[in-house]
Amino acid sequence: MARAAERLVWAVETLGVRPADRVLEIGCGHGVAVSLVCERLDGGSVLGIDRSVTMIEMAARRNTDHVAAGRAAFQVAALHEADLGDARFDLVFASHVPVFLRGDPVRELEVVRAHLAPGGRFALPFQPLDPASTGPTVERLARVLADGGFTVVRRHVAELPSGRAGCVVATDGRS
Repeated sequence: MARAAERLVWAVETLGVRPADRVLEIGCGHGVAVSLVCERLDGGSVLGIDRSVTMIEMAARRNTDHVAAGRAAFQVAALHEADLGDARFDLVFASHVPVFLRGDPVRELEVVRAHLAPGGRFALPFQPLDPASTGPTVERLARVLADGGFTVVRRHVAELPSGRAGCVVATDGRS
């Protein structure tokens, strides 16, 4: 397997994946974070969604063994169009998904809330091109999540060799 990007290794470590977690990655791209999550699972599973057919094909190829073992699955879809049925996830995360970083993710936050298990966590890890924007982005994401009905439980900024990274973790404010 190709070497994982430092920022994704840090992001997955920051998520605190537990062995039995049911995980949803929004915007899974090449499936690198899915691979890292699967290494931490024992009985849990991860669903990676991405709107790009090409990315999902690459992610599934990268994670062939995890798919065969039932630890990983993939779906081509934008979050608001994904077929999640009645699935509930202990951990939902999105790394560098534009709608969360720069958009107005009202419908996306509603989908996350609808599928977050009681006590579940929603995390938004990122690494901006401009390290000076990390702190302000953490605060903006915290406000977006709070305005969307979530309770922010952790704001995290880290100095990586490749630059500053941030992550905001929240739970459903209704629970």
